[in-house]
Amino acid sequence: MGRFARGIIITLLGAALWGFSGTCSQYLFQHYAIAPLLVTVIRMLGAAVAFLVTILVTEREKVTAILHDAPTRRSLVVFGCLGLFLVQVTYVVTVSLTNAGTATVLQALNIVFCMLAAFIAERRGPRVAELLAFAAAFTATILVATGGNLSSISISTEGLAWGLATAAAAAVYITYPKRMFARWGSFPITGLGMLIGGLTALVAWLVSPALPPSLAVVLGAGEAFPAMGIDGWLALAAFTFVGTFLAFGLYLHGISIVGGMRGSMLGTIEPVSAMVISSAWLETSFVPADWLALVLMVATVFLVSVPASKPAEKPVS
Repeated sequence: MGRFARGIIITLLGAALWGFSGTCSQYLFQHYAIAPLLVTVIRMLGAAVAFLVTILVTEREKVTAILHDAPTRRSLVVFGCLGLFLVQVTYVVTVSLTNAGTATVLQALNIVFCMLAAFIAERRGPRVAELLAFAAAFTATILVATGGNLSSISISTEGLAWGLATAAAAAVYITYPKRMFARWGSFPITGLGMLIGGLTALVAWLVSPALPPSLAVVLGAGEAFPAMGIDGWLALAAFTFVGTFLAFGLYLHGISIVGGMRGSMLGTIEPVSAMVISSAWLETSFVPADWLALVLMVATVFLVSVPASKPAEKPVS
């Protein structure tokens, strides 16, 4: 199997695990009403610990070199705060202002930002396959989010603003670390970025009671950690280590191979993955629009999996 094909598979697997993480979070919210910001702190710091243990064992010297490089440290702060952390917080706020379906559709607009970034960087226009893949991926996302009923999408100006912020933050963590990945590799950069994002989430949690009341309520400011049974702890562990550590590690390594624009399109398999897993685990039923979304995602994967005719990029370690 060629490197590009492996990148496609790794990216799809990472995005699919996001769908699994979404199902875990739904389970926790339904059964234990854990505060969104608190669970964000736990998942990010827990995943950061897993990343750090792994990279300190396998790439200790590289981590030391990264921490001694001032430009990389500054870039890591941007990646961790404005990418990894911000995308999760803005998504939660968008859901509170609109609904989960609308928030998912708006988040999918990161494809637009990623495409524009790629076109500007490469000084070219879109290819036919890219336009078709974008149309298929975005339509699939809308179908999964709305069940084919577009009237279920309603949005205020404030909700639209937060939703666009979610899409922009997603585009940041997909496209911004490209140069860092090329120099240092995806795994140590993702791990250190997750640590910075997790610490940012912790600070946000500590100061959240001082936030405006409407936002504090949405984030669950000041709420204590709920008493949970073994099922809750297992869901939280899976959410942290499978749906965050493995998901982000695989997805960001995958896009270091296939590129941010293709990665953003492949990432739209997340709602499809969530649909399948939630159906099997939480007994969520399928509707015809979901099956159409699956067909469109297969088309997206096919279109994105065809490399451009230009020479292949230099491999990234």
